[in-house]
Amino acid sequence: MNFASNLTVKLESRRGEAVLADWNLQRFDTMLRLMSFKDHFSTQASVYAKARPTYPGALFEMLARLAPGRALAWDAGTGNGQAAVALAEHFERVIATEPSAAQLAATIPHPRVSYHQSAEQARMLADASVDLLTVAQAVHWFDRPVYFAEARRVARPGAIIALWTYAHCSITAEVDAVVHHFYEHVVGPYWPPESVHCVNGYSGLEYPFTELPFPALAMEEAWNLDELVAYLGTWSAVARYRKTEGRDPLPELRAELQTSWGASEQRRQVTWPLSGRLGRIG
Repeated sequence: MNFASNLTVKLESRRGEAVLADWNLQRFDTMLRLMSFKDHFSTQASVYAKARPTYPGALFEMLARLAPGRALAWDAGTGNGQAAVALAEHFERVIATEPSAAQLAATIPHPRVSYHQSAEQARMLADASVDLLTVAQAVHWFDRPVYFAEARRVARPGAIIALWTYAHCSITAEVDAVVHHFYEHVVGPYWPPESVHCVNGYSGLEYPFTELPFPALAMEEAWNLDELVAYLGTWSAVARYRKTEGRDPLPELRAELQTSWGASEQRRQVTWPLSGRLGRIG
């Protein structure tokens, strides 16, 4: 082998080592983010998938109309994939990322949705490739500077980014009073500090994009008493209460609700107003 050939082999070997080192660095960074994410829902992932309300179809129709195209959407913090599957009705392909393995195990399958374990980043996405970016009821848990930087990287010109949340529901005045007391005084001390952003409708979150008005929409479900109690059991504060106190506060709550609810099988309308931030990137 002559000198030039030997030099070429060494250079190619070093390039290969550099690529491998970069890949290992990215993998290590991803592992660190998965290890450090604030996981309040894995212990009740299967219940979460069944007991949470569904987002209104009008929300996804509006987002699809605003997006510059319908080729690709990215739903971050997808949980059980509820928003991702709804997006798949309007987009050719949806990438859904979620750091919790337990949540991913409970995801809803769809031929146009691809699920990946990741926190705020989506390294599988090419630069300037995404038409719509969404985060449903999760961005308050994120390392937002990291997520916003990744959003700028993957967004095509004019891409839409929508972050939405919900907090208190309304049923009847009597039922609402019982739920509010439970929220404030029973599990109140166990709410993670990030939960205040849900109550504030994300109004206090940084949002470094060109903002558009968020639509006036709400989720609505016709639930019986047990379905309501199952939903309340998915709250992060309830999970922390159980872990700290070593007991479940729901049986006592259900007994208290029974008086104002009436027959357990009776269905009542439950309403959650949606709020959030909506805008364009670039």
